[in-house]
Amino acid sequence: MRAADCRVEDLAAIVAEQTSLSDYPLADRVESNVLVYAAPTLLAADRDAALAELARALSDGPGVLIVEGAVDPAVVDRATQVFFDVIDQQRSSGTSVGDHFAKPGANDRVWNSLEKLAVADPATFVDYHGNAVIDLVSSAWLGPAYQMTAQVNVVNPGGAAQVPHRDYHLGFMSAGQIESYPDHVHSLSPVLTLQAAVAHDDTPLETGPTMLLPHSQKYPAGYLIAGRDDFAEFTTKACVQVPFAKGDAIFFNPALIHGAGTNRSADVRRMVNLLQVSSAFGRAMESVDRERIVLAIYPELLARGDDPRAELALRSAAEGYPFPTNLDRDPPVGGMAPPSQAALVREALAAGWTVDEVRSALKEHATKRETA
Repeated sequence: MRAADCRVEDLAAIVAEQTSLSDYPLADRVESNVLVYAAPTLLAADRDAALAELARALSDGPGVLIVEGAVDPAVVDRATQVFFDVIDQQRSSGTSVGDHFAKPGANDRVWNSLEKLAVADPATFVDYHGNAVIDLVSSAWLGPAYQMTAQVNVVNPGGAAQVPHRDYHLGFMSAGQIESYPDHVHSLSPVLTLQAAVAHDDTPLETGPTMLLPHSQKYPAGYLIAGRDDFAEFTTKACVQVPFAKGDAIFFNPALIHGAGTNRSADVRRMVNLLQVSSAFGRAMESVDRERIVLAIYPELLARGDDPRAELALRSAAEGYPFPTNLDRDPPVGGMAPPSQAALVREALAAGWTVDEVRSALKEHATKRETA
């Protein structure tokens, strides 16, 4: 595929498809061609059936779905306060944070909000990331041992819309770079990541909810259209927007063309926490100190006992895949793979280890993975 061969007419024909509610029995409704689910319905359904439907919706369906009531609004409020505290600290220290697709200053960003929330407020981290809906959709698209990363985006009043775009991984390259990758990699890239966002405010249309182009993930050459004015004009006009309530979550295939909308309100700082969930077999965008996160939240996990949120939060916090490692120091004795960081923490929780014991075990685990 080459950028010169891309035609707006081909994309337009694909996104003309209409989403049929009858194809998705667990969905509540279709709004602006986007599937909308109710969290209680999803969580009460047979898990295997839900996983299959969600994966189909993200691949062969519209490529985007909203789950209403995904996160408890009271928990969202607690996290919001932490994130605004971080933003205030960044501003007071003069820290500059950039944005991939918007003009500098239009937005406030908190990069690596996952780690920063864990360190600032472990209890809120467990309640926020110990979330059954997020785990369900992440598992549907990526399978187990996914890698959670997160970044807060605040679109301030007057903040202009982003240019509609694709993301991971080819979406961060120039057309020339993208053309150097064979066509099958264009198909592989989207299944390595799930994109999601949790609404931290009620988000009516005037505040600029995410612009979405349902079914656009099916356009094979979609990574090559970046920087093309004709495609930018078409996608900006063709994108739809769906209002959110606080605690709603949106999930979409990273090949879906999307972008933040213009915040036309006078006084609403629209906050969303962007979740970039990566396959165990891929690479995440951000470096995350997962050992630091685990140590920060371990006392809270231990105190929660059998609370299912503790296990779900651990999946977002720790590294669940055992590779890469140094197989001389860390051989797969007794199985096909050595224990992962998450497996070690589960062992610690079951045995009631102290924080110091966990710290020592994590250090030993990390040392085994070193080559020298």
